[in-house]
Amino acid sequence: MPKKLLLLPPLSVSSSFRALRARPAAFPTMNAARTGYRVFSANSTAACTELAKRITEDVNTAVMELLIMAYALKTACARNIIGVIPYFPYSKQSKMRKRGSIVCKLLASMLAKAGLTHIITMDLHQKEIQGFFSFPVDNLRASPFLLQYIQEEIPNYRNAVIVAKSPDAAKRAQSYAERLRLGLAVIHGEAQCTELDMDDGRHSPPMVKNATVHPGLELPLMMAKEKPPITVVGDVGGRIAIIVDDIIDDVESFVAAAEILKERGAYKIYVMATHGILSADAPRLIEESSIDEVVVTNTVPHEVQKLQCPKIKTVDISLILSEAIRRIHNGESMAYLFRNITVDD
Repeated sequence: MPKKLLLLPPLSVSSSFRALRARPAAFPTMNAARTGYRVFSANSTAACTELAKRITEDVNTAVMELLIMAYALKTACARNIIGVIPYFPYSKQSKMRKRGSIVCKLLASMLAKAGLTHIITMDLHQKEIQGFFSFPVDNLRASPFLLQYIQEEIPNYRNAVIVAKSPDAAKRAQSYAERLRLGLAVIHGEAQCTELDMDDGRHSPPMVKNATVHPGLELPLMMAKEKPPITVVGDVGGRIAIIVDDIIDDVESFVAAAEILKERGAYKIYVMATHGILSADAPRLIEESSIDEVVVTNTVPHEVQKLQCPKIKTVDISLILSEAIRRIHNGESMAYLFRNITVDD
């Protein structure tokens, strides 16, 4: 009986859950799958057919393979089953929004039920996700590798400024700026579709006309939110702008940020992130944008996207994953891998 078994799922678990919010129309068309079952989709809009195409590619196959392999090892009486999941899927669905479900917590429960006893991952979208698990989670950081890339591969990086494309990314940007001894800039008022502002077609509470309200239950009227005009807090004129974030999926917000920075005088623009999902038309949009280079790690495979867009560069983080596996297997401390690492990285 093995003492420990390391379980590495395929790294293709990288697609966004956002597409599943598309609303189908009335009349379906049919698409026969090789396995014999049929997937029905609407054909009134391009979004519906694209949704059907993505579903038939079965983006959750890797998750199911991981669960089945873990359960097989559990029934074979493996003492420890360690899952190496560099990009944790559904990590953006980690909060309650309106009446939505917390999918990330569901996946954590499924992994525990399947038999996993430990997980190695990298740059969770929210650090609090670790609390969903009933077993240890080592959330490694890619920041040392990205910082090294900046120092070694970006000419004249001392003339750079670290940029947060929204106030939500300010902490990560500040951490990078402090380590590199560089200035910091924040784009405020960006016309972005944040997770909190996403419209899922429902209202809570529902809008009811002529509703009877008890006089004692009247609530004060809340003013509607309005985004302020776009401003850049910080000086980027004549500087290299380096936008940092954790995930690059739909790149519209990054392209818009790059345009703003160009208008403010930045002469070169880099985008750096841990997980390069780069879905849909991301490679084409990057190639046609003011962005000079997009740097991501290999937590998610993106070879096809690199062929479509030479601006995409890859940083290898396999070294830290292999060292984490070795240390866990030998019962050594993991503290070495987190030296000089802050919560905001």
